[in-house]
Amino acid sequence: MKATAPPAKRRRGPRLAVLALVFCSLLVPIAFLFNRFPAVYVTDERPQQEVNLLPSFDRLGVERDSVHEVTRQGGRDVVNPKTQDVHGENSKGNIALHRQIDAEPSEVITEPIGKVLPPPKIEQVKPVPVPVPVPPRKDFDRRRPRVPSADELEKAKACQLEFGSYCLWSIEHKEVMKDAIVKKLKDQLFVARSYYPSIAKLKGKEALTRVLKQNIQEHERVLSESIVDADLPSFIKKKIEKMDLAIARAKSCTVDCNNVDKKLRQILHMTDDEAHFHMKQSAYLYNLGVHTMPKSHHCLNMRLTVEYFKSTTLDSDDSPVHKFKIPDHRHYVILSKNVLAASVVINSSVSSSEETRNVVFHVLTDAQNFYAMKHWFSRNAYRESAVNVINYEHIILENLPEFSMQQLYMPEEFRVFISSFERPTEKSRMEYLSVFSHSHFFIPEIFKDLKKVIVLDDDVIIQRDLSFLWNLDMGDKVNAAVKFCGLRLGQLRNLLGQAMYDPHSCAWMSGLNVINLEKWREYNVTENYLQLLEKFRNNDDEASLRAAALPISLLSFQNLVYPLDERLTLSGLGYHYGIEEEVIRTSASLHYNGNMKPWLELGIPNYRKYWKRFLARDERFMDECNVSP
Repeated sequence: MKATAPPAKRRRGPRLAVLALVFCSLLVPIAFLFNRFPAVYVTDERPQQEVNLLPSFDRLGVERDSVHEVTRQGGRDVVNPKTQDVHGENSKGNIALHRQIDAEPSEVITEPIGKVLPPPKIEQVKPVPVPVPVPPRKDFDRRRPRVPSADELEKAKACQLEFGSYCLWSIEHKEVMKDAIVKKLKDQLFVARSYYPSIAKLKGKEALTRVLKQNIQEHERVLSESIVDADLPSFIKKKIEKMDLAIARAKSCTVDCNNVDKKLRQILHMTDDEAHFHMKQSAYLYNLGVHTMPKSHHCLNMRLTVEYFKSTTLDSDDSPVHKFKIPDHRHYVILSKNVLAASVVINSSVSSSEETRNVVFHVLTDAQNFYAMKHWFSRNAYRESAVNVINYEHIILENLPEFSMQQLYMPEEFRVFISSFERPTEKSRMEYLSVFSHSHFFIPEIFKDLKKVIVLDDDVIIQRDLSFLWNLDMGDKVNAAVKFCGLRLGQLRNLLGQAMYDPHSCAWMSGLNVINLEKWREYNVTENYLQLLEKFRNNDDEASLRAAALPISLLSFQNLVYPLDERLTLSGLGYHYGIEEEVIRTSASLHYNGNMKPWLELGIPNYRKYWKRFLARDERFMDECNVSP
């Protein structure tokens, strides 16, 4: 009988075959991986090719001159950026380089730059905080000065027309967005919501519908807890990428475009309405801040008022009272409700005057600020000049009861847009026209013993000696003022109505005015004012009364204005940003007409320093109330 092999030996062959197959299966992937190494190197070159579009200085350290050589060979005169200030206004070389590369980027990329080097490894590339020579397009637009388009000019004009100088202030104080990523999340949420109803109705898109719904819920949860980018979680980039992918998939589907378009238009209108609402709210708060006394100034007034009644030693007026009614002295009249503003006007006038022995300042204020003014000017001396604080409301009520204007009105300012009929396409100019208020017309009745006064607004500072104005021969004129011929009475025919006036007569500005009180009384200017008031005052409300100040002031002094030299007063420091510093320093007086007064935080910073020079220092009440204009 033949012997048979045991079962173990019979199975040895299949086992070896299986081991051989397993070993081969391991070798094949290894060989495949070795064949893929060149592909990994190619993928490493792709970011480097993208960096070539935006080369950095650390990689092109010695090749920057070659780039400029290429641009010179191209027939362009490009200044070396190394000799220019990158962030300054004179970085012309840098701007020219950007313009040349943006115009023809292929020239820089395709032109060989020196010897071709092997691509470096990614970990060797270290970021250097140096501006990239070829910035993105929006950075280039931000740096170079460009001429605004006609649409932009119209928008700016409409913005100023509706919101006033708030538009100027908001552009000047525009800050970097701290919620850019939050806004991107909101935009993604709007788009996803617009596509979601249409995608949910499609058959076979249940998975995409769930993804969209999940992303929408996650975005809503994040936005409910985040207002600025600092509030966002660290994984927000992944959520943005997931939402971008879901929106791209939704856009690739065939949906009813009308529904999506309708939804997006609803969101657009809602966003426009919301933006306009916030714009109006911001402009309202801006105007509220302009016309409201700051908290620190209110504190100063209250402390001075309390100290006036507590300090018996200062209750008596030590000023030489006999100076107040001497006609031959130099009398200045200031209407003000602001202690600091009035003190700066007086201090600047005294500091600029060569002789102050015969100088008298009459400060007309209301009953609320009378005692604060009284105590302040009792504590502070202004060389040899005298300061007379008058309660306007009290003196009108007691001595002039026939006049109904018992409330003190400050100089009125009107925002005027001026367009040229000869050049209708030219951008209209915005000016702030400052004129006399209703209270100014009772000055001759209050100072019956005086012959001539100089009226100063409380937003004016004096930088030169004005003693020559007292020798000014005004002839038969009443009001010596700086004329503003950019606005003529003929351009206000809708406002002046049927009144008789010379259409070619120029408007005039308050701020610094020499008033001949004798001629005022001779021409009965106050009586003419009262007659015009009855004609132009439509209602009994205060708004109608203050609006009537412009036509009344212009018509009351028609043919009675003596023109002063325009260089005597520089106006516009309360709204105009483009005034040169050399012009400011050489002007005899500065007028901060406009909403941006120098004692407010909203004031233009470049102009406030001229006002702060004459501010009282080391004043205890200012320190206690944190008054720091």
